Amino acid sequence: MTDGIYLLLGSNLGDRISNLKQAIKYIWSFSEIVKISSVYETAPWGVTDQPAFYNQVLEIKTATDPKSLLKEILKIEELIGRVRKEKWGARIIDIDILYYGDTKFNEEDLIIPHPGIADRKFTLAPLVELAPDFMHPISGKSNKEMLALLDDQLSVKKLDAQLQ
Repeated sequence: MTDGIYLLLGSNLGDRISNLKQAIKYIWSFSEIVKISSVYETAPWGVTDQPAFYNQVLEIKTATDPKSLLKEILKIEELIGRVRKEKWGARIIDIDILYYGDTKFNEEDLIIPHPGIADRKFTLAPLVELAPDFMHPISGKSNKEMLALLDDQLSVKKLDAQLQ
């Protein structure tokens, strides 16, 4: 089992909390969830004319390799009702692989670590909650250091809800 795998969940359509809970339930079916961050309400990034997102990060352990993990995630998104229309557009659920331990993986359909980690407050805030000292395997900076260096001014607000 590989540990130190971090997934970012996001939803800005429908019942956002229910969408996150459903995703977590499906993730349990093929992995062990080690930690779950709080839920954060975040301003949309990329395409800003859409509802706010609920985001959270999970730390998981799994025997699933990165490509198979991506396939599982895409199945979950489809089961919950995701339809891909527009890059960075509104979505019922989005699940990104942020880190897969210290693995570096670069193929057309999957890049690990996720290339947007260092640029996105909505990713780093819940990631720092779970793993402040986890080192980015390429930049060598911790999640906490990357958050401190970030110039992202978009709203990221921790909610009281935590999903187990």
